[in-house]
Amino acid sequence: MRFNALESMSFFTSNNTNVNRGSTRKSTNLPTMAVVKLFGTWLSPYVYRVIWALKLKGISYEYIEEDLSNKSPLLLQYNPIHKKIPVLLHDGKPICESTVILRYIDEIWPQNPLLPADPYDRAVALFWIKFADDKSPLLSKLYRTEGEEQQAVVKEWLEMLEAMEEHALIEGKKFFGGDEINMVDIAFCMVAYWLGLIEDFAGLKIFEPHKFPRVSAWIQNFKSVPVIKDNLPDTDKMFALMKHRREMLLTSKSN
Repeated sequence: MRFNALESMSFFTSNNTNVNRGSTRKSTNLPTMAVVKLFGTWLSPYVYRVIWALKLKGISYEYIEEDLSNKSPLLLQYNPIHKKIPVLLHDGKPICESTVILRYIDEIWPQNPLLPADPYDRAVALFWIKFADDKSPLLSKLYRTEGEEQQAVVKEWLEMLEAMEEHALIEGKKFFGGDEINMVDIAFCMVAYWLGLIEDFAGLKIFEPHKFPRVSAWIQNFKSVPVIKDNLPDTDKMFALMKHRREMLLTSKSN
């Protein structure tokens, strides 16, 4: 099983608990009144993937904030191999890695499906989800680099955006799968939200709407979905924290 390195990046660690938490009240949607818990950190796009999926399904859950610089005994117990977030706990059974968790959620709670029913459309969706997962390390690389090394990463970002623009998004459709948000949209969340933040504090300009009109329209549609816009990290706090941590990181690399 492949785990995304960014899911455990230290700059997504904080004791801040500004994540819009799910209720601890058990939902009537849950089979046999199951208990659902989510271990995460408030800055991580991978955690928000799971939060949005649970919200779209109408599943109540308890959110548990983790400090990855001082991992809790429960996190180490539930993910002893990789010791990473997110971890979903369903009736005491842990599920790890965000994409695996999304697939699990969609299978356990079939309401508001996140993947197409048609086998071919489902295969296409899974292709683009894997593409998004394979490209996810670019976010960390962009954050951790500067100068020529960073420009090489910018080139990779542009290639990814071109692939999304030319091959993934269908003209006239609001989302990757059509007119309803699905798992592919969730998988590309780093493009919709986290990329812009890093551009701002790193003084970069990678995404230009006029060059990627379909991606630009998709970002606006994605961020206008109530479940998405009502469950995002605090922009100002995240900007300040990530900017500070990046400066410390680059200073330590130069010494």
